[in-house]
Amino acid sequence: MKRFLLTACAGLFAAVMATPSSAADLPRAPIYKGPAYVAPVFTWTGFYVGINGGYGWGSTNWNPGPEWDIKGWLVGGTLGYNIQTGNFVWGIEGDLDWSNIKGSATCMGGGTCQTSLDWLGTVRGRIGYAFDRFLPYITGGAAFGGVKMDPPGAGDASETRIGWTLGGGVEWAFLPGWSAKLEYLYTDLGTAHCGIAACGGGRDVDNKFSVVKAGLNYRF
Repeated sequence: MKRFLLTACAGLFAAVMATPSSAADLPRAPIYKGPAYVAPVFTWTGFYVGINGGYGWGSTNWNPGPEWDIKGWLVGGTLGYNIQTGNFVWGIEGDLDWSNIKGSATCMGGGTCQTSLDWLGTVRGRIGYAFDRFLPYITGGAAFGGVKMDPPGAGDASETRIGWTLGGGVEWAFLPGWSAKLEYLYTDLGTAHCGIAACGGGRDVDNKFSVVKAGLNYRF
């Protein structure tokens, strides 16, 4: 009986010792890892709309007559489109602003002459080099403006002028769809004419000015 018990205990002990080894030989279920997260690449490509506002200053010259300073505020809207290729960003942008850029001086022969820019619009190309969400750029194109000329007396004259503008700026995309910009534009609207009916002998009025604007854009 003792021999039977010893044999049974020895067999049970051998079976217990062998169990981990047998379990280790069983095939294990494969462990799958999910794909690594890759952040989306930021791009400037797409349409955008925005608002802008700023300050302008420059000079007007009534010929024959004096030259004097003009200055004032402007505010309006922006519409544009960008295409990004590599780090280069190519775009076209248009804006239209209400303006109170104006100034006055004593006319030749007495009285007060005033020049006002009632509105200003531009259509410009843009070329920039993107540092991810930071975009410095140069810009230039056509400028349009409503020039009003007030000579002494009751009459006045208004003329829509077409000229050119050139400048540059920086834009920063602080959120995926939103960006803020700061830009400088030099604008020349050429020569408007105040005719005989308003200005007596007639005057040619030149208008050149600089504008610094800040803007907020939303990209689609």
